[in-house]
Amino acid sequence: MAALSDSPVVLIHGARQTGKSTLVKSLAENDYPAKYITFDDSSILSAAHNNPHDFISGYSENLIIDEVQRAPEIFLAIISSVDKNKRLGKFILTGSANVLLLPKISESLAGRMEILRLFPFAQNEISRSTKNLVEEFSKNTFNPNHPINSDNLINKVLSGGFPEMLTRQDRKRQKVWFNSYITTILQRDVRDIANIEKINELPKLLSLFASRAGTLFNYAEFSRSSGMAQTTLKRYVSLFEAIFMVHVLPAWSGNLSKRLIKTPKIYLNDTGLLSHLVGFEKGKTISDALMWGRILENFVLMEMLKQASWSDLILSLYHYRTASGQEIDFVIERNDGKIIAVEVKATSKIDTKDFNHIKAFSDETKDKFLRGILFYTGSEIIPFSKNLFALPINALW
Repeated sequence: MAALSDSPVVLIHGARQTGKSTLVKSLAENDYPAKYITFDDSSILSAAHNNPHDFISGYSENLIIDEVQRAPEIFLAIISSVDKNKRLGKFILTGSANVLLLPKISESLAGRMEILRLFPFAQNEISRSTKNLVEEFSKNTFNPNHPINSDNLINKVLSGGFPEMLTRQDRKRQKVWFNSYITTILQRDVRDIANIEKINELPKLLSLFASRAGTLFNYAEFSRSSGMAQTTLKRYVSLFEAIFMVHVLPAWSGNLSKRLIKTPKIYLNDTGLLSHLVGFEKGKTISDALMWGRILENFVLMEMLKQASWSDLILSLYHYRTASGQEIDFVIERNDGKIIAVEVKATSKIDTKDFNHIKAFSDETKDKFLRGILFYTGSEIIPFSKNLFALPINALW
Protein backbone atom coordinates (compact mmCIF):
# COMPACT_ATOMS: atom_id res chain seq x y z
CA MET A 1 0.00 0.00 0.00
CA ALA A 2 2.93 2.33 0.62
CA ALA A 3 3.95 2.01 -3.03
CA LEU A 4 0.43 2.81 -4.21
CA SER A 5 0.39 5.97 -2.11
CA ASP A 6 3.17 7.64 -4.07
CA SER A 7 3.49 5.79 -7.41
CA PRO A 8 1.05 5.81 -10.33
CA VAL A 9 2.14 2.32 -11.41
CA VAL A 10 3.23 -0.60 -9.24
CA LEU A 11 4.51 -3.79 -10.82
CA ILE A 12 4.59 -6.98 -8.75
CA HIS A 13 6.60 -9.64 -10.51
CA GLY A 14 7.92 -13.05 -9.60
CA ALA A 15 7.76 -16.70 -10.56
CA ARG A 16 4.42 -18.22 -11.52
CA GLN A 17 2.50 -19.70 -8.57
CA THR A 18 4.06 -17.46 -5.92
CA GLY A 19 0.70 -15.89 -5.04
CA LYS A 20 0.67 -12.69 -7.12
CA SER A 21 -2.91 -13.13 -8.31
CA THR A 22 -4.12 -14.01 -4.83
CA LEU A 23 -2.41 -10.92 -3.45
CA VAL A 24 -3.83 -8.42 -5.94
CA LYS A 25 -7.33 -9.91 -5.80
CA SER A 26 -7.25 -9.54 -2.04
CA LEU A 27 -6.17 -5.91 -2.43
CA ALA A 28 -9.02 -5.27 -4.88
CA GLU A 29 -11.56 -6.77 -2.49
CA ASN A 30 -10.33 -4.98 0.63
CA ASP A 31 -7.85 -2.10 0.61
CA TYR A 32 -7.64 -0.99 -3.01
CA PRO A 33 -10.91 -0.77 -4.95
CA ALA A 34 -9.99 -1.59 -8.53
CA LYS A 35 -11.08 -3.42 -11.65
CA TYR A 36 -9.26 -6.77 -11.95
CA ILE A 37 -8.47 -8.22 -15.38
CA THR A 38 -6.07 -10.94 -16.46
CA PHE A 39 -4.26 -11.51 -19.72
CA ASP A 40 -4.76 -15.22 -19.14
CA ASP A 41 -8.24 -14.46 -20.54
CA SER A 42 -7.82 -14.82 -24.32
CA SER A 43 -10.51 -12.27 -25.15
CA ILE A 44 -8.99 -9.59 -22.96
CA LEU A 45 -5.53 -10.41 -24.27
CA SER A 46 -6.72 -10.11 -27.86
CA ALA A 47 -8.23 -6.68 -27.17
CA ALA A 48 -5.01 -5.48 -25.56
CA HIS A 49 -2.94 -6.70 -28.52
CA ASN A 50 -5.32 -5.13 -31.03
CA ASN A 51 -5.16 -1.55 -29.78
CA PRO A 52 -3.32 -1.14 -26.45
CA HIS A 53 -3.89 2.63 -26.16
CA ASP A 54 -7.65 2.42 -26.68
CA PHE A 55 -7.76 -0.61 -24.40
CA ILE A 56 -6.13 1.29 -21.50
CA SER A 57 -8.16 4.44 -22.06
CA GLY A 58 -11.31 2.36 -21.75
CA TYR A 59 -10.77 1.92 -18.00
CA SER A 60 -11.35 5.04 -15.89
CA GLU A 61 -11.16 3.28 -12.52
CA ASN A 62 -8.07 1.90 -10.82
CA LEU A 63 -6.91 -1.10 -12.81
CA ILE A 64 -5.18 -4.36 -11.92
CA ILE A 65 -3.69 -6.25 -14.88
CA ASP A 66 -2.55 -9.80 -14.14
CA GLU A 67 0.16 -11.54 -16.21
CA VAL A 68 1.03 -8.31 -18.00
CA GLN A 69 4.09 -9.80 -19.72
CA ARG A 70 1.75 -11.55 -22.17
CA ALA A 71 1.14 -8.20 -23.90
CA PRO A 72 4.38 -6.21 -23.58
CA GLU A 73 3.07 -3.47 -25.88
CA ILE A 74 0.63 -2.48 -23.12
CA PHE A 75 3.47 -0.85 -21.18
CA LEU A 76 3.82 1.99 -23.67
CA ALA A 77 0.08 2.62 -23.46
CA ILE A 78 0.23 2.64 -19.65
CA ILE A 79 3.17 5.03 -19.64
CA SER A 80 1.33 7.33 -22.07
CA SER A 81 -1.74 7.28 -19.81
CA VAL A 82 0.37 8.07 -16.75
CA ASP A 83 2.13 10.93 -18.51
CA LYS A 84 -1.25 12.51 -19.22
CA ASN A 85 -2.64 11.93 -15.73
CA LYS A 86 -0.27 11.05 -12.91
CA ARG A 87 -2.96 9.74 -10.60
CA LEU A 88 -1.29 7.83 -7.81
CA GLY A 89 -2.17 4.17 -7.49
CA LYS A 90 -3.87 4.03 -10.89
CA PHE A 91 -2.31 0.73 -12.03
CA ILE A 92 -1.18 -2.48 -10.36
CA LEU A 93 0.50 -4.89 -12.75
CA THR A 94 1.64 -8.44 -12.12
CA GLY A 95 3.99 -10.48 -14.23
CA SER A 96 5.59 -13.91 -14.24
CA ALA A 97 8.56 -12.55 -16.15
CA ASN A 98 11.12 -9.97 -15.13
CA VAL A 99 10.29 -7.13 -17.49
CA LEU A 100 13.59 -5.43 -16.67
CA LEU A 101 15.30 -8.26 -18.56
CA LEU A 102 13.05 -7.89 -21.59
CA PRO A 103 14.70 -5.31 -23.88
CA LYS A 104 11.49 -4.19 -25.60
CA ILE A 105 10.04 -3.09 -22.28
CA SER A 106 12.81 -2.08 -19.91
CA GLU A 107 13.77 1.19 -21.61
CA SER A 108 10.27 2.63 -21.13
CA LEU A 109 10.15 1.86 -17.42
CA ALA A 110 12.95 3.96 -16.03
CA GLY A 111 11.59 6.18 -13.28
CA ARG A 112 7.99 5.46 -14.26
CA MET A 113 6.92 2.74 -11.83
CA GLU A 114 7.79 1.01 -8.58
CA ILE A 115 8.78 -2.62 -9.05
CA LEU A 116 8.34 -5.19 -6.28
CA ARG A 117 9.58 -8.79 -6.35
CA LEU A 118 7.37 -11.54 -4.93
CA PHE A 119 9.42 -14.61 -4.03
CA PRO A 120 8.11 -18.03 -3.06
CA PHE A 121 7.40 -18.03 0.67
CA ALA A 122 10.37 -17.53 2.99
CA GLN A 123 10.56 -19.90 5.93
CA ASN A 124 9.93 -17.10 8.42
CA GLU A 125 6.72 -16.26 6.52
CA ILE A 126 5.63 -19.89 6.73
CA SER A 127 6.35 -19.98 10.48
CA ARG A 128 4.87 -16.45 10.91
CA SER A 129 8.09 -15.14 12.41
CA THR A 130 8.92 -11.43 12.28
CA LYS A 131 12.64 -12.16 12.46
CA ASN A 132 14.95 -10.80 9.78
CA LEU A 133 18.24 -12.43 10.67
CA VAL A 134 20.04 -11.12 7.60
CA GLU A 135 19.26 -7.55 8.62
CA GLU A 136 20.28 -8.30 12.22
CA PHE A 137 23.73 -9.66 11.38
CA SER A 138 24.29 -6.93 8.78
CA LYS A 139 24.05 -4.17 11.38
CA ASN A 140 27.05 -2.74 13.22
CA THR A 141 26.29 -4.73 16.35
CA PHE A 142 25.02 -8.30 16.51
CA ASN A 143 24.20 -10.29 19.62
CA PRO A 144 22.41 -13.48 18.61
CA ASN A 145 20.32 -14.84 21.45
CA HIS A 146 17.11 -16.07 19.80
CA PRO A 147 15.70 -19.45 20.77
CA ILE A 148 16.24 -21.91 17.92
CA ASN A 149 13.22 -23.82 16.65
CA SER A 150 13.40 -27.54 15.98
CA ASP A 151 11.68 -27.58 12.60
CA ASN A 152 12.66 -30.45 10.32
CA LEU A 153 15.22 -28.84 8.02
CA ILE A 154 15.21 -31.50 5.33
CA ASN A 155 11.43 -31.30 4.92
CA LYS A 156 11.61 -27.53 4.49
CA VAL A 157 14.41 -27.79 1.94
CA LEU A 158 12.63 -30.46 -0.13
CA SER A 159 9.27 -28.67 -0.06
CA GLY A 160 10.60 -25.21 -0.92
CA GLY A 161 8.45 -22.10 -0.74
CA PHE A 162 5.71 -22.35 -3.35
CA PRO A 163 2.34 -21.93 -1.56
CA GLU A 164 0.97 -25.10 -3.14
CA MET A 165 3.67 -27.14 -1.41
CA LEU A 166 2.32 -26.12 1.99
CA THR A 167 -0.84 -28.09 1.22
CA ARG A 168 0.91 -31.19 -0.15
CA GLN A 169 2.74 -33.31 2.39
CA ASP A 170 2.89 -36.41 0.21
CA ARG A 171 6.08 -36.45 -1.88
CA LYS A 172 4.37 -38.17 -4.81
CA ARG A 173 1.80 -35.39 -4.99
CA GLN A 174 4.55 -32.78 -4.74
CA LYS A 175 6.38 -34.40 -7.67
CA VAL A 176 3.20 -34.37 -9.75
CA TRP A 177 2.83 -30.64 -9.07
CA PHE A 178 6.46 -29.87 -9.93
CA ASN A 179 6.21 -31.81 -13.22
CA SER A 180 3.10 -29.85 -14.16
CA TYR A 181 4.70 -26.58 -13.08
CA ILE A 182 7.79 -27.11 -15.24
CA THR A 183 5.66 -28.04 -18.27
CA THR A 184 3.48 -24.94 -17.85
CA ILE A 185 6.46 -22.61 -17.49
CA LEU A 186 8.48 -23.98 -20.38
CA GLN A 187 5.60 -24.52 -22.80
CA ARG A 188 3.60 -21.38 -22.03
CA ASP A 189 5.49 -18.57 -20.29
CA VAL A 190 8.58 -19.02 -22.44
CA ARG A 191 6.52 -18.71 -25.61
CA ASP A 192 5.00 -15.48 -24.30
CA ILE A 193 8.30 -13.68 -24.03
CA ALA A 194 10.71 -15.30 -26.49
CA ASN A 195 10.91 -17.02 -29.84
CA ILE A 196 12.73 -20.23 -28.95
CA GLU A 197 13.75 -22.56 -31.76
CA LYS A 198 14.50 -25.63 -29.62
CA ILE A 199 11.92 -25.32 -26.86
CA ASN A 200 12.02 -29.10 -26.29
CA GLU A 201 15.63 -28.70 -25.16
CA LEU A 202 14.68 -26.44 -22.24
CA PRO A 203 13.72 -29.16 -19.70
CA LYS A 204 17.05 -30.89 -20.24
CA LEU A 205 18.88 -27.60 -19.87
CA LEU A 206 17.01 -26.74 -16.67
CA SER A 207 17.94 -30.15 -15.24
CA LEU A 208 21.57 -29.45 -16.15
CA PHE A 209 21.44 -26.15 -14.28
CA ALA A 210 19.92 -27.94 -11.29
CA SER A 211 22.68 -30.56 -11.26
CA ARG A 212 25.30 -27.77 -11.15
CA ALA A 213 23.54 -25.54 -8.59
CA GLY A 214 26.06 -23.75 -6.42
CA THR A 215 28.91 -24.11 -8.92
CA LEU A 216 30.71 -21.60 -11.12
CA PHE A 217 28.84 -20.97 -14.33
CA ASN A 218 31.51 -21.85 -16.86
CA TYR A 219 29.89 -21.26 -20.24
CA ALA A 220 32.42 -23.37 -22.12
CA GLU A 221 31.82 -26.39 -19.86
CA PHE A 222 28.05 -25.94 -19.88
CA SER A 223 28.15 -25.61 -23.66
CA ARG A 224 29.96 -28.95 -23.97
CA SER A 225 27.57 -30.66 -21.54
CA SER A 226 24.43 -29.31 -23.21
CA GLY A 227 25.61 -29.49 -26.81
CA MET A 228 24.59 -25.86 -27.30
CA ALA A 229 26.63 -23.02 -28.72
CA GLN A 230 27.71 -20.54 -26.04
CA THR A 231 25.74 -17.72 -27.67
CA THR A 232 22.56 -19.82 -27.55
CA LEU A 233 23.31 -20.91 -23.99
CA LYS A 234 23.72 -17.31 -22.80
CA ARG A 235 20.40 -16.42 -24.39
CA TYR A 236 18.69 -19.31 -22.60
CA VAL A 237 20.25 -18.41 -19.25
CA SER A 238 18.86 -14.89 -19.61
CA LEU A 239 15.49 -16.42 -20.42
CA PHE A 240 15.52 -18.63 -17.32
CA GLU A 241 16.46 -15.58 -15.26
CA ALA A 242 13.60 -13.62 -16.80
CA ILE A 243 11.03 -16.23 -15.76
CA PHE A 244 12.53 -16.45 -12.25
CA MET A 245 13.70 -20.06 -12.46
CA VAL A 246 17.43 -19.51 -11.97
CA HIS A 247 19.47 -16.99 -10.04
CA VAL A 248 22.90 -16.02 -11.32
CA LEU A 249 25.01 -14.79 -8.40
CA PRO A 250 27.76 -12.38 -9.44
CA ALA A 251 31.30 -12.52 -8.13
CA TRP A 252 32.37 -9.92 -5.59
CA SER A 253 34.84 -7.56 -7.20
CA GLY A 254 36.47 -5.78 -4.28
CA ASN A 255 39.68 -3.88 -4.86
CA LEU A 256 42.02 -6.52 -3.40
CA SER A 257 45.59 -7.50 -4.08
CA LYS A 258 44.60 -11.08 -4.92
CA ARG A 259 43.42 -12.05 -8.38
CA LEU A 260 39.70 -12.81 -8.17
CA ILE A 261 37.58 -15.17 -10.22
CA LYS A 262 34.88 -13.10 -11.96
CA THR A 263 32.74 -16.04 -13.09
CA PRO A 264 29.23 -16.01 -11.56
CA LYS A 265 27.62 -18.98 -9.80
CA ILE A 266 24.26 -20.45 -10.73
CA TYR A 267 21.42 -21.39 -8.39
CA LEU A 268 17.74 -22.25 -8.71
CA ASN A 269 15.12 -19.97 -7.21
CA ASP A 270 13.47 -22.72 -5.14
CA THR A 271 15.02 -25.78 -3.50
CA GLY A 272 11.81 -27.77 -3.78
CA LEU A 273 12.08 -27.43 -7.55
CA LEU A 274 15.83 -28.06 -7.39
CA SER A 275 15.43 -31.25 -5.34
CA HIS A 276 12.77 -32.50 -7.72
CA LEU A 277 14.94 -31.93 -10.79
CA VAL A 278 17.94 -33.80 -9.36
CA GLY A 279 15.86 -36.53 -7.71
CA PHE A 280 17.07 -35.74 -4.21
CA GLU A 281 15.21 -37.30 -1.26
CA LYS A 282 15.59 -37.51 2.52
CA GLY A 283 17.68 -40.67 2.47
CA LYS A 284 20.42 -39.14 0.33
CA THR A 285 21.86 -36.59 2.76
CA ILE A 286 24.71 -38.99 3.52
CA SER A 287 24.96 -41.09 0.34
CA ASP A 288 25.00 -37.96 -1.84
CA ALA A 289 26.59 -35.51 0.58
CA LEU A 290 27.99 -33.34 -2.22
CA MET A 291 24.54 -32.67 -3.70
CA TRP A 292 23.05 -32.17 -0.24
CA GLY A 293 25.66 -29.52 0.47
CA ARG A 294 24.86 -27.70 -2.77
CA ILE A 295 21.11 -27.83 -2.14
CA LEU A 296 21.58 -26.54 1.38
CA GLU A 297 23.77 -23.70 0.11
CA ASN A 298 21.07 -22.86 -2.45
CA PHE A 299 18.45 -22.91 0.32
CA VAL A 300 20.38 -20.48 2.53
CA LEU A 301 21.02 -18.13 -0.39
CA MET A 302 17.34 -17.90 -1.29
CA GLU A 303 16.31 -17.33 2.33
CA MET A 304 18.89 -14.54 2.63
CA LEU A 305 17.82 -12.94 -0.67
CA LYS A 306 14.21 -12.86 0.52
CA GLN A 307 15.10 -11.33 3.88
CA ALA A 308 17.48 -8.83 2.26
CA SER A 309 14.68 -7.68 -0.05
CA TRP A 310 12.58 -6.71 3.01
CA SER A 311 15.42 -5.06 4.91
CA ASP A 312 15.68 -1.35 5.62
CA LEU A 313 19.37 -1.76 4.84
CA ILE A 314 20.53 -1.79 1.23
CA LEU A 315 22.20 -5.18 0.86
CA SER A 316 23.76 -6.84 -2.19
CA LEU A 317 24.80 -10.50 -2.36
CA TYR A 318 27.79 -12.00 -4.16
CA HIS A 319 30.17 -14.93 -4.01
CA TYR A 320 33.94 -14.75 -3.63
CA ARG A 321 36.72 -16.89 -5.06
CA THR A 322 40.38 -16.24 -5.73
CA ALA A 323 42.51 -17.76 -8.47
CA SER A 324 44.36 -19.72 -5.77
CA GLY A 325 41.16 -21.43 -4.58
CA GLN A 326 40.20 -19.42 -1.50
CA GLU A 327 36.43 -18.96 -1.51
CA ILE A 328 33.50 -17.64 0.49
CA ASP A 329 30.05 -18.96 -0.31
CA PHE A 330 28.38 -15.56 0.02
CA VAL A 331 29.47 -11.98 0.54
CA ILE A 332 26.82 -9.53 1.71
CA GLU A 333 27.80 -5.92 0.98
CA ARG A 334 26.08 -2.90 2.51
CA ASN A 335 25.79 0.26 0.49
CA ASP A 336 28.46 1.85 2.74
CA GLY A 337 30.96 -0.84 1.71
CA LYS A 338 30.87 -2.91 4.91
CA ILE A 339 30.84 -6.65 4.17
CA ILE A 340 29.67 -9.83 5.86
CA ALA A 341 31.10 -13.22 4.90
CA VAL A 342 28.70 -16.17 5.00
CA GLU A 343 29.61 -19.86 4.73
CA VAL A 344 27.26 -22.86 4.69
CA LYS A 345 28.31 -26.26 6.03
CA ALA A 346 26.16 -29.37 5.72
CA THR A 347 27.39 -30.71 9.03
CA SER A 348 26.23 -30.64 12.65
CA LYS A 349 29.78 -30.38 14.07
CA ILE A 350 32.18 -27.53 13.42
CA ASP A 351 35.48 -26.28 14.76
CA THR A 352 37.81 -23.32 14.38
CA LYS A 353 39.34 -24.48 11.08
CA ASP A 354 35.93 -24.16 9.41
CA PHE A 355 36.41 -20.39 9.73
CA ASN A 356 39.81 -20.37 7.99
CA HIS A 357 38.56 -18.92 4.70
CA ILE A 358 36.49 -16.30 6.50
CA LYS A 359 39.51 -15.31 8.63
CA ALA A 360 41.68 -14.99 5.52
CA PHE A 361 38.98 -12.91 3.86
CA SER A 362 38.81 -10.71 6.97
CA ASP A 363 42.58 -10.15 6.85
CA GLU A 364 42.36 -9.23 3.18
CA THR A 365 39.40 -6.85 3.44
CA LYS A 366 40.53 -5.24 6.72
CA ASP A 367 38.25 -2.39 7.87
CA LYS A 368 35.53 -3.31 5.39
CA PHE A 369 34.96 -6.64 7.13
CA LEU A 370 32.09 -6.51 9.61
CA ARG A 371 31.68 -10.14 10.65
CA GLY A 372 31.61 -13.74 9.51
CA ILE A 373 28.62 -16.09 9.76
CA LEU A 374 28.87 -19.85 9.40
CA PHE A 375 25.54 -21.63 8.97
CA TYR A 376 25.50 -25.30 9.93
CA THR A 377 22.97 -28.04 10.68
CA GLY A 378 23.55 -28.11 14.45
CA SER A 379 21.33 -26.54 17.08
CA GLU A 380 23.55 -24.15 19.05
CA ILE A 381 24.59 -20.53 18.51
CA ILE A 382 28.35 -20.55 18.99
CA PRO A 383 30.47 -17.36 19.13
CA PHE A 384 33.99 -18.16 17.92
CA SER A 385 35.16 -14.57 18.40
CA LYS A 386 33.60 -11.13 18.74
CA ASN A 387 32.86 -11.08 15.00
CA LEU A 388 32.68 -14.78 14.04
CA PHE A 389 29.53 -16.79 14.73
CA ALA A 390 28.31 -20.27 13.97
CA LEU A 391 24.53 -20.25 13.59
CA PRO A 392 22.08 -23.09 13.01
CA ILE A 393 20.40 -22.79 9.62
CA ASN A 394 17.11 -22.88 11.52
CA ALA A 395 18.09 -19.54 13.07
CA LEU A 396 16.99 -17.93 9.80
CA TRP A 397 13.40 -18.23 10.96
